[in-house]
Amino acid sequence: MDAVLTCLVSEKLGPGEFYQRLIQQVKDVLPIEAAAAFRSPAIALEYAFRALSLPEGSGVIISALAPAWHLQEVRKSGYNPLIVDVDPDTSCMNVDEVSDAVKRGGRLILIHEPLGYIPDMQRFKAFEIPIIEDISTSVGAISAETPAGVSGSFAILGLEDRDLVTGGGGALLLAAAHREAIVLKKMAEEAPVTDVLTDVNAALAYVQIKEMVRNQEVRKDIHALFVRSLMQGRHKTLTQSGEGTPSYYSFPVLLSSGVKEVRQYTGRKEIAIEPAFSGSVAESLGDDLEGCIQAKSLLLRCVLFPLYPRLGGANASKIAKVLATLP
Repeated sequence: MDAVLTCLVSEKLGPGEFYQRLIQQVKDVLPIEAAAAFRSPAIALEYAFRALSLPEGSGVIISALAPAWHLQEVRKSGYNPLIVDVDPDTSCMNVDEVSDAVKRGGRLILIHEPLGYIPDMQRFKAFEIPIIEDISTSVGAISAETPAGVSGSFAILGLEDRDLVTGGGGALLLAAAHREAIVLKKMAEEAPVTDVLTDVNAALAYVQIKEMVRNQEVRKDIHALFVRSLMQGRHKTLTQSGEGTPSYYSFPVLLSSGVKEVRQYTGRKEIAIEPAFSGSVAESLGDDLEGCIQAKSLLLRCVLFPLYPRLGGANASKIAKVLATLP
């Protein structure tokens, strides 16, 4: 609140001091060479596409559980979306499906890292084609000692209201390697001001990134409590693949019973749950999505329970008891 009010009182609302602070802060937290902040994740992805100079009509591989704007932006940019299914235990893109998509003309992998879980990035890098990571919910996660956001050519860190770090809107575009960093810096310098994140949004995001590591420890403790409680019932949660640590974005539950029954039960306990993959490619396409059986299953039976740093001990204990007694 102090950061945002300081920005408002200064009457300098466009890109300025807090923009620069945000860029420096994310570079302090993540091992990256360069960063630029834009007014939406879609704009950030557009700049990433432009930097990679893919030929028009190139195949871009995306997850069936990625946010629908991935699909929309791929089409808008003149590329051919190749939608792949997911692993039922992690909700991350299925590597075998990606391999098949590469054989069908995939020239770039847009990796969605859902609900804070990060896949084994080495397996994706083995395809030797460009990668863009969407770390909007996985920032802070680690796969085989490698942080989310540094395995691809570029990474997008969304700052929307549903992302792990929010600025009330916007996105950071990150480059870990020197070659991509040079391109990104030049593009950021030449970007029209209407594409660049304002200081009001940057101020809010700056503080959250500054507190990100501390907040993740709080999330981790709450997550451990919820897992212990859920194990007492018949439902499951998603898991982190391989040697890695998720960001503990939220607490997904894979329901063995109907969503309606569980929603009624949690409603009586005054706990709000929501579909984990609403707004996804799979939901947007509906019956027009061919195959992707695992993604469709997760869309129907995976829900999110509240998990955030300021949840508090009493609320966390209340949710834990409900998780242990879900019908």
